[in-house]
Amino acid sequence: MMTPMMSSFFSKKLDNLPSKRHSHGMGQNTPFGRSREFTGIIRRRIERGGERLWRFEDFRDVPPAAVAQALSRLNRQGMLQRLSKGVYYRPRQTTFGKSLPNPAIMQKLASRRKTVFPSGVAAANLLGFTTQTAGRREVATSALSLPRKLIGTDTVIHTRRPEAWTSLSDQDTALLDFLRRAGSTSELSDEETLRKTLALSSEKGRFERLLKVANTEPPRVRAILGAIGEQIGKNPSALRRLRESLNPFSRFDFGTLHGLRHAKGWQARDHR
Repeated sequence: MMTPMMSSFFSKKLDNLPSKRHSHGMGQNTPFGRSREFTGIIRRRIERGGERLWRFEDFRDVPPAAVAQALSRLNRQGMLQRLSKGVYYRPRQTTFGKSLPNPAIMQKLASRRKTVFPSGVAAANLLGFTTQTAGRREVATSALSLPRKLIGTDTVIHTRRPEAWTSLSDQDTALLDFLRRAGSTSELSDEETLRKTLALSSEKGRFERLLKVANTEPPRVRAILGAIGEQIGKNPSALRRLRESLNPFSRFDFGTLHGLRHAKGWQARDHR
């Protein structure tokens, strides 16, 4: 026979247990339940959005950790494709299989995520030195790398451009890229190339902007800038500081810009 003391003990324990009526739905408030709820919200939003790119910032009303977890889960389930950190693509089914992201949109997104500058033929085209378009896209960046899935697997990427380039316009950085190549991407004659380079460098405020970042450029670019500055009559004291940054025993290949009036005075090699 159960003693009164034991009976009282069991009664208290049973009183502390939640009834089915009160415990129903409690799982919705657990971390697991909330995670499933957020995933459902994000899944429905992606389904309504159709084919497109999705990023963390597209879900600002959902906690960041929940967004990361949900997008990762949907990627594992095959609903999304992860392109790079924080960037996912929702494909659509075609007769040839799953669709691929639009290259132009991908490159635009990459440019927004990391600073990307025109380079090579693209830079020369922007400045009017050529009407050609390169078979393979060429870009420069101040970053150590760019996500290949965004920028394109065939794109030529020149990394480690100076951070100072981020303060310049696309035309300014295109001109610096052009000078780094000593005008080799121009399809104009040497005389026309020189004339256009001087005209671009003379546009209001441009030479002064380039001079501000000159100390981050290779010595050849500094020498070419000095010869350009002297020819278009820029501040002698600023040009003197530029000259002092060069090793007086070095000689530089000015390429198609060998015709600059003061090229020899800025340590240009003899042109053959």
